[in-house]
Amino acid sequence: MRIVVAEDLYLLRDGMVRLIEAYGHQVVATASTGPETLEALRTWRPDVSVIDVRMPPDQSDEGLRAALAARAEMPGTPVLILSQHVEQLYARELLADGSGGVGYLLKESVFDAEQFLAALERVAEGGTAMDPAVIAKLLAGSAPNRGLERLTDREHSVLALMAEGLSNQAISRRLFLSESAVSKYTTSLFGKLGITDDEDTNRRVRAVLAYFNRT
Repeated sequence: MRIVVAEDLYLLRDGMVRLIEAYGHQVVATASTGPETLEALRTWRPDVSVIDVRMPPDQSDEGLRAALAARAEMPGTPVLILSQHVEQLYARELLADGSGGVGYLLKESVFDAEQFLAALERVAEGGTAMDPAVIAKLLAGSAPNRGLERLTDREHSVLALMAEGLSNQAISRRLFLSESAVSKYTTSLFGKLGITDDEDTNRRVRAVLAYFNRT
């Protein structure tokens, strides 16, 4: 994969570059400010980018703004956002267009190399990769949704893992179910949420959006 890394802390940026390249991927550009990030995304149009939320010049949400601007100009641009803390608004804004190719991880996840690279690959393929801590925060205090109320406990479990970005195969391992059983649960929950036949990645993104948008 061709990847842009945007992070203002040199040691973390350099560490991510080395990790990504050790796994056989190419870092085509790095950035340390919001404007540099947007320019890199416009210039290189990478397969995926990993972007820190807070970057210079203001150390607020310049990284996220650059990612959202790039996705507005170039729909579907895959972005994996890193944050020190969970911010519900950031995650919701990322998911708002429903087109997939987005991820939101806490920075500590970078230290789990396999988890980090797996998240990058899922986002590059148009899927979602959400940190479990992000999901928990998004759901805290949320009101029930009529479609979600109809899901069984097992379907809720499947959907929660789907929200993390796990494939049916990975969900089956986590829940100790067969892949065919997981497939039946996903088909059932799609129906209960009113999600009609479509390309599978889009259906999963729409189901995750329904899961997050419960307020």
